[in-house]
Amino acid sequence: MSTAPAQASFAQVGMWITERMGRAGSAYRMPLLVTFDGLLDAPRLVRACEALIRRHPVLSTAIVERDGVPVEVPGAPPSVDVTLAGDVDDLVREEILRPFDIGRGPLARFRLARVGPARHVLIIVAHHLVFDGESKDILVRDLAALYNGSPVTPLQGTYADHAAAERERVAGLLGDAREFWRSRWREPADVVLRGLSAPADRPGRSRGAEEGAVHAFLGDLGHVPDAGGAPGAPGFSRFELFLASVHALLFAYGNADPVCAVDMSTRTPESRDHIGLFVNELPVASTPSPRLTLAELAAWLHTELRRMYRFRPVPLARAVRGLRPRTAMAPVSVSYRRRGSAPEFAGLRATVEWALFNRSVRSVLHIQAVDGPDGLDVTLQYNPRTLSGVTQIAKDLTTIMKNPDSALGDILSGDGHAEPAGLADEIRVIWQEVLGIDEIGDDEDLFDLGGHSLTITQIIARMRKRLGIEVPLDVFFDTPTIAGVVESVEHRESASASASEAAPVRASETVPVRASGTALARAGLGPGDMDGGR
Repeated sequence: MSTAPAQASFAQVGMWITERMGRAGSAYRMPLLVTFDGLLDAPRLVRACEALIRRHPVLSTAIVERDGVPVEVPGAPPSVDVTLAGDVDDLVREEILRPFDIGRGPLARFRLARVGPARHVLIIVAHHLVFDGESKDILVRDLAALYNGSPVTPLQGTYADHAAAERERVAGLLGDAREFWRSRWREPADVVLRGLSAPADRPGRSRGAEEGAVHAFLGDLGHVPDAGGAPGAPGFSRFELFLASVHALLFAYGNADPVCAVDMSTRTPESRDHIGLFVNELPVASTPSPRLTLAELAAWLHTELRRMYRFRPVPLARAVRGLRPRTAMAPVSVSYRRRGSAPEFAGLRATVEWALFNRSVRSVLHIQAVDGPDGLDVTLQYNPRTLSGVTQIAKDLTTIMKNPDSALGDILSGDGHAEPAGLADEIRVIWQEVLGIDEIGDDEDLFDLGGHSLTITQIIARMRKRLGIEVPLDVFFDTPTIAGVVESVEHRESASASASEAAPVRASETVPVRASGTALARAGLGPGDMDGGR
């Protein structure tokens, strides 16, 4: 890799500025979790990680300023740390909250944790400056091939080469892009959302990323093909139907001209196998009507997006004059990606958490969808100080997706448009799922309903994953009712909104290694240290 500074890509410049302003928080930290069940050859996996780091040199770069221009320079290469630990949640939280030194690197870190005799977890956190959603797929695919000893095709060029080629493309498109956006760009208005508990900051006045919460659910787009236009297929893709569903949701909530900021891939055939930042965030607006069906709105977006795709490498700030820097382009943002089956690691059962939450949000609501073989995994990432009732938002979005042939004015009209769900209702849904009971009152005792210690741990885990709320076990013994849990949560939040974030994390025993069998053995990790499967 050349040591001469190369100008940072357009996307990198925007993130670098946000980091320099101190507004990013953990919003640009991208975690990925791979759990291995079985007889893992740990030294072999560490060597595979190091080979992957060499294969993708962008992971060993940093961003600095030279004569007022952000440039990419060689940085400290990522290490592969080996850890003995029993609680993966603490380790993941520690890695997400640990800041990156973007001027020195490394901008990625790998930690392999032995959490049981037949279970290991690989925690990877990369800075968005060198990583995007598709990079997750590339990393897991390449790592599996390197671990399995399968051949990998040599990569052509570097991320810096692709960034230089992109600048040339943008220069050629800039005039037409400015004309395209002249009639389309409008400042996104304050969004109206079910359960909005406080006025949203206009995106131009955003103070930066804030601590967020997450609600996850399984969506359903039916049997829409991957791409529209095929014989006998609808004239839109699965992504376009999902985006139309989000626009329809905003329209149903009273937003006459909904706007979503959408993460769009800028990858080319030459860069499709490279890890790096190949994303441009652009606004997509529509003007729905009550008589329009969801499928018709998706078809309209299909046509509009095809016009927009020509200009997707062009940063909006270069095409729209006077656009001020902002942490969030619009109050509501959307990311969507298709994912195939996870690659296989020889002799192991590997499970990947593709959409692990980084604990920060840049907008009022970010809707992330990963469309894979097991269904459409949707997460609502939101600011709990601004937005509540996300359970109802998830239900409404699910209802919309299931009715592509219904008029937008009819999907959520009448009694089907329920009142916002508060924290008690969100917790009630989790209790109902775990206990298998349809109706649970606020003051009904958990133990009288058949609950027990294992039930409580399941409830705590789901509240943590969906609502971003951590509730101590003793709360359920002291006040085993929904009302009691809600009161405890509200009391803890009002006492200190940031206490849990600032609390010290349990120290773990970490051994940095460079494919060292001695260090691995010292940490208790080796190919023959397990007696069987899970």
